[in-house]
Amino acid sequence: MTDQPSNFKRFVEVGRVVLLTSGPQAGHIAVIAEIIDHNRCPIRSHRPSSTAPQPACPAQSFPYRHLTLTPFVLTKLPRAAGSGIIRKHLEKEGTIEKWNKSAWAQKREAVEKRRKLNDFERFCVVLAKKQRRDTVRKAVKKASA
Repeated sequence: MTDQPSNFKRFVEVGRVVLLTSGPQAGHIAVIAEIIDHNRCPIRSHRPSSTAPQPACPAQSFPYRHLTLTPFVLTKLPRAAGSGIIRKHLEKEGTIEKWNKSAWAQKREAVEKRRKLNDFERFCVVLAKKQRRDTVRKAVKKASA
């Protein structure tokens, strides 16, 4: 029997950064602090800024089906680490900045921004798209001629 490399790259492990997909904290990122069983794990979150009175998501047990694993992992994170230790590791490794620069986070932000537009702002987007389309069409016609 030959050992084939696994197709899976992201595993549930202590220190894995996850995206919460349901509940009032949906859209926030958190870190797996410990593994309870094959259905759930306790997570800890970071504070979005030093002035925030509470973390974005309180420390709690969360089912795996409501988490999405990200490619980021905190290295050398001790098991059952508290919020303070996790926050220090997040800052030291720059994980929050890496997440904010990722295409995944930027796409989520763009979708959220688009979702919050009012009717007039959506109309302005349509006009801007028309203007851009006209400019591109003229440039292509000029280049091909």
